[in-house]
Parts: sequence; C-alpha cells; structure tokens
Amino acid sequence: MNPKQLHNLTLIPVFLLGLISFVMGFGWLLSPEPWLLDQSANEALLGVTFSQLFSEPVNQNLSAYLTLSYRFFGWWIICIGMLVIAFTVVTRLGTPMARGFIHFILLVLLIGLTIIEKSFIPSSPFLLLTMGFWLLWFISFWAGIKLKKYHA
Repeated sequence: MNPKQLHNLTLIPVFLLGLISFVMGFGWLLSPEPWLLDQSANEALLGVTFSQLFSEPVNQNLSAYLTLSYRFFGWWIICIGMLVIAFTVVTRLGTPMARGFIHFILLVLLIGLTIIEKSFIPSSPFLLLTMGFWLLWFISFWAGIKLKKYHA
C-alpha cells in the first residue's frame, strides 16, 4: 500500500468519527424526548418504564430535568465531534505526533465509553455504534503504524 493510501486510511476514519459524533449530538438536541432514543436500555437500567416513572407526582418535573441533561450531552457530543474534525483538518494527521495524540485521546474515550455501555446499558443500540467507532479507530491506528514504518 502506498503512503497516500495509508495516509487516507489514517485520516478518513478519524474524520468520520468526528463527523458522526457531530451529527449524533444533534439527535439529542433536536429530539423532543431524547431519553427515548435509548428507551429500552434506559428502562432496563432503571427497572421501571418511563410511563410508570413519570406517573409519580414526585417526578412531575423529571422530563424537564432529563431534557436538560440530554441537551447538555448533545452539545458536548457536538463539540467533541467539532474538535476531532478541526484537529484532523488542521493537522491532516500528517505527523506521528498528531496521529499519536488523536489516537491516544480517542482510545481513552472509547475505552471509557465501552466500559460504561457494557456495565450499565448492555442492551443499548448505541453499543453497535461504539463498535463501529472502534473499527474506525483500529483502521486509522493500523494505517498510522504502517505509515510510520514506511517513512522510517
């Protein structure tokens, strides 16, 4: 594989990871009831349905609190996506240092995300998306290693 192909295999998966995160954040921002995007996993974790939860008088403002929390989460995901995209575009991941930083940061993020999902919401459809993120990360990391060896 030539260096240009390896560079593209390093750059494009990271860019896609950022772009997908950016778009996903809007899902949490625009959904009228964002906690329902992962309803079955959330209800399994809570051990009660949202209908039962919201029917209790003490929980009359819970939907507003959840909306606020998910909106914050959506903005956070959008910002993470934008930062990944910006770093990728600005550096083009053209140096081993740039690739090393982004791969390490994404590795920490993916490990933490996977632990949380597998521990608390193993039935979440978002776990499949996380596995897709892992695939993108591995492709980029592998190509980055090959690219470094090619230039060594």
